[in-house]
Amino acid sequence: MTRYSPNELADQIKSGLLSFPVTAFDSERELDLPGYRTHLSWLAEQPVAGLFAAGGTGEGFSLSLEETDAVVRAAVDEIDGKVPVLAPATGSTVNAVAQAKAAKAAGADGLLLLPPYLTEASQDGLFEHVSQVCRATDLGVVVYSRANAVLVDETVARLADANETLVGFKDGIGNIEQMTRTYAKVGDRLMYIGGLPTAETFALPLLQLGVSTYSSALFNFLPAWAIDFYDAVRRQDHAEVYRRLNEFVIPYLDIRDRKPGYAVSIVKAGLKAVGRDAGPVRSPLSDLADSEVAELKTLIDSIS
Repeated sequence: MTRYSPNELADQIKSGLLSFPVTAFDSERELDLPGYRTHLSWLAEQPVAGLFAAGGTGEGFSLSLEETDAVVRAAVDEIDGKVPVLAPATGSTVNAVAQAKAAKAAGADGLLLLPPYLTEASQDGLFEHVSQVCRATDLGVVVYSRANAVLVDETVARLADANETLVGFKDGIGNIEQMTRTYAKVGDRLMYIGGLPTAETFALPLLQLGVSTYSSALFNFLPAWAIDFYDAVRRQDHAEVYRRLNEFVIPYLDIRDRKPGYAVSIVKAGLKAVGRDAGPVRSPLSDLADSEVAELKTLIDSIS
């Protein structure tokens, strides 16, 4: 059963760091639900504000609808109310609405609405897409502005006015002017999540624009470190943030940027490096080379 009203969900989500766990696969790249639950249990030991199942870091784009439902149900059952669980809604409007309804039936506490696949769309088309998903259930919805579904400030304001269950805006673009326009127009009607890859890189400057939290992929394999980094951001400890950026995040980015898709692959490599292997990634992603995993392990060991 859903434990949070949309407003309660927004208050909870913006209060701390967000967890976007990887989805575990076995050596044949089949869904490994026991391994996934073990990973969730470990992450839930840390003080995070919310857990997003089968998101981008969770390779939600590579899961079937049935697998997504299984992952969401496993997360809801394993977390058991410790923190809110948000489920994905993605693909076509029809599929996104179906996933929203399935998430409600599974007991999820909210939805992350990801961009539809392939096709470009007008702002009017995106408005209708988001609105249909918001109307599909009474769950709080966070919309992810990214790729072919970038929402401008006027559209965000229209959506907020038209849909009471829209509670959050996740920015995957990093356009400072557009984010400023959005926050200036919409204000605290929504809560704002940083959604750029390796969001720690942008956390401090975006805090000034009302982005009080972000999705941390690093939390998957360095949960305590990620919490400490978030705390430094929130208290605006510039010296500590930049020390950690130089010490770990920037060298990490140097590995991440070697191939498209490594933003997700490197997270599973990080779990392998710390002895908590969650299996390989699925195509179209590719795993890091063994030498790159070793390089990442050396980097992780240097801060341990």
